[in-house]
Amino acid sequence: MITSSQNTKIKTVRALQGRSKERREAGAFVVEGVRLVDEAVISNWGFRFALYDETLNERGISLVESLKSRGVECEMVSTSIMKLLSETKTPQGILAVLELTNLPIPNLPTFILIPDQIRDPGNLGALLRSAAAAGVDAALLPPETTDAFAPKVLRAGMGAHFRLPIHSMTWDEIEQIKKSAGLQVFLADMNGVSCWQTDLRQPLALIVGGEADGASESARKLATRKISIPMARNVESLNAGVAGSVLMFEVVRQRIS
Repeated sequence: MITSSQNTKIKTVRALQGRSKERREAGAFVVEGVRLVDEAVISNWGFRFALYDETLNERGISLVESLKSRGVECEMVSTSIMKLLSETKTPQGILAVLELTNLPIPNLPTFILIPDQIRDPGNLGALLRSAAAAGVDAALLPPETTDAFAPKVLRAGMGAHFRLPIHSMTWDEIEQIKKSAGLQVFLADMNGVSCWQTDLRQPLALIVGGEADGASESARKLATRKISIPMARNVESLNAGVAGSVLMFEVVRQRIS
């Protein structure tokens, strides 16, 4: 059992939970909780190791046994160490270090999400979760958007990272995908045309800007059209995660109707 905070694995976890630079250089990230670890197993994601403690519930114990049967190194830690590592108030007793893998983008995507300058981890995670549920082909993260593999984004994403291709890109790289796939680029903007009156059945990319600063100048240059969500009077705007979700599911509604 690991009881020291100076243990190599403990230091690795803490480093990966910190800066995005550490995750990029190590090619790894951390997920916490039974559900996220289980999602990674179901998705056949690459594991480096898992840590658990005695508070783990029955489902978690079965999960650890499943990991061990797959050859994943699983080690018990003290409850004090798990509390030290946990990013939540009530640790579930398990976390894992996974390979930082990018799922491939389809050759001809018809539905792409571009979360631009989304700096709040909860909002980004919510957008990724909705994108996975709406069947988005890929999420392309431009500069100034928070790291998709940060702990809070992973928790808010609720497993979306294991189903949705998520790639950090420059605006030039995003523009190349736009051109090669022949995508129209729609920018969510309160001054845009109503989404109910816009044909969203064509191949498209949807840009959702951050709440603080809105969309960047690069995003506005890339966009070909602006769309908005009709709202009751005196309501200025919606949370970025909510607005993006509404627009993504309007695309779904139009395409299946």
